[in-house]
Amino acid sequence: MRDLRNGLTIPPRLSLSTFLDGATHPSWWLNLLTTEPLTFASLSSWDGTVAELINAMFDPGLDYEDLDWVRQSWPGKLVVKGIQSTEDARDVVKHGADAVLLSNHGGRQLDRAPTPLELLPRVRDEIQEEAEIWLDGGILSGADIVAAIARGADACLIGRAYLYGLMAGGERGVRRAVDILRTEIVRTMQLLGVRSTAELRPEHVTLR
Repeated sequence: MRDLRNGLTIPPRLSLSTFLDGATHPSWWLNLLTTEPLTFASLSSWDGTVAELINAMFDPGLDYEDLDWVRQSWPGKLVVKGIQSTEDARDVVKHGADAVLLSNHGGRQLDRAPTPLELLPRVRDEIQEEAEIWLDGGILSGADIVAAIARGADACLIGRAYLYGLMAGGERGVRRAVDILRTEIVRTMQLLGVRSTAELRPEHVTLR
């Protein structure tokens, strides 16, 4: 419903709030009127909302037999995203996943789902070193990345951070965002008194 209220449809729908926001940012209107709009070939024939498109694209009947088929068909690394329990982590590894990606999709779909950082140690205890654990969601600073590694993550996804940099300054903005995260990681590790990520332990993190 939030997406609908904000006009996130295909094509986008201009609402009163859109016009009010645009009134305070005239450069937006200049860009809108002088720049060819972005289009997505895969969405050009769809007239509904994004939520309706997702419902049409994804099959709720998918099961582990489908994952077995992907594993047999794909020779590269296989990462399964959206893991929210130790049982699911164990099962996807059993069916050939090289890495599990802990994600509650930002809490947008199920806002009572466990946060990936809370779930992380339990999944690590469950699968040990049989597969890598990646974490998605809640990464707002380099200190968050340090916390995730300390609690058992092998890698983190930082989608919003680089997107903010991209919107603000293009390629240079992305580089700047990465530099900021790197600086925060180094500073956090210095304050913790560790010399490498291998020295990070769960006791370095306190959840509130």
